Amino acid sequence: MSKKILILPGDGIGQEVTKSAMQILDFIVKRFNLNFVVNTLDVGGTAYEKFGSPIPDKVLAAAKEADAILFGAVGDPQWDDLSWEDRPENALLTLRKELSLFANLRPAFLFNELSNASPLKEKIIEGLDILIVRELTGGIYFGEPRGVINDQTPNYAFNTMIYNEDEITRIAKVAFESAQKRKGRLCSVEKANVLEVSKFWRSIVTEMSAEYPDVELSHQLADNAAMQLVLNPNQFDVIVASNLFGDILSDIAATLTGSIGMLPSASLDSSFKGMYEPCHGSAPDIAGQDIANPLAMIGSLSMALRYSLEEETVANKIDIAIKKFINQGFRTKDIAIDENYLNTSEVAEKIIEILENE
Repeated sequence: MSKKILILPGDGIGQEVTKSAMQILDFIVKRFNLNFVVNTLDVGGTAYEKFGSPIPDKVLAAAKEADAILFGAVGDPQWDDLSWEDRPENALLTLRKELSLFANLRPAFLFNELSNASPLKEKIIEGLDILIVRELTGGIYFGEPRGVINDQTPNYAFNTMIYNEDEITRIAKVAFESAQKRKGRLCSVEKANVLEVSKFWRSIVTEMSAEYPDVELSHQLADNAAMQLVLNPNQFDVIVASNLFGDILSDIAATLTGSIGMLPSASLDSSFKGMYEPCHGSAPDIAGQDIANPLAMIGSLSMALRYSLEEETVANKIDIAIKKFINQGFRTKDIAIDENYLNTSEVAEKIIEILENE
């Protein structure tokens, strides 16, 4: 059976970095005789301009049929005044919700050769290797009721933070199992000191820990966890958090590595079909300049091969090629220490050269 890959470059640098990943995908398909069917469609603001919708029906239909989706990035200030239904960002949240992509895996790791690019001192950041497991389809981002009331004095707005037991159990299961495959430590992050939903979250995760005696479970309040990520990030192995807190913590963790352009992510459903995207956004300030770092997008391709496409051997080869790329001194502008750097369009060629010599 062939595996179906849907590529959604999106907007801004999403199109540039996705092109790099597509070059490597084309190479590995031929090199390793992989049985993949690849389809590329527009999404986000680019799709809105062409079709009047950030996520046309044909895109959603193709996404539901795909085993893996490679998603670039969406958004640009030119579309900020559109209604929510027409905003590029709606495409991303719609895909997550419609495909039940409830588990977001965001690794935050540091190549020691790039420790000088981190805002933290080398003795603090060296050896960083964290996995943040973020619940992605529930919580305050999707809770109902929600709204803005403009006909009362004073006017007000409101959102609902809500989680049911099944939602917490399934994301905690992913986190516990991820910890089993790593260093065996899991930190659950919430605000159980002030939020009922967080107290409920903590009780469910604590109860589940009995099923994973080989995993050391700890709890931290979200504000303290944010502080600890900066003060002592290597205390963490796997972190599990709700949609809101996971969003905040994963962005903090990403900045610790010196460049958000280095970090991939995976969003998975219960059958390990998923959407894979770099942690960075569309970066309209540098779009079209050929200076974006495509390594996060290439790393996202590797994650797709590992989790959804059942090609772990090939995924490992790409990961090794990325490490060799860094070890050999190749840099993009965001991680360069001088003006000697590769443009976006040159990176895939170097990665392919490394893969050819393995």
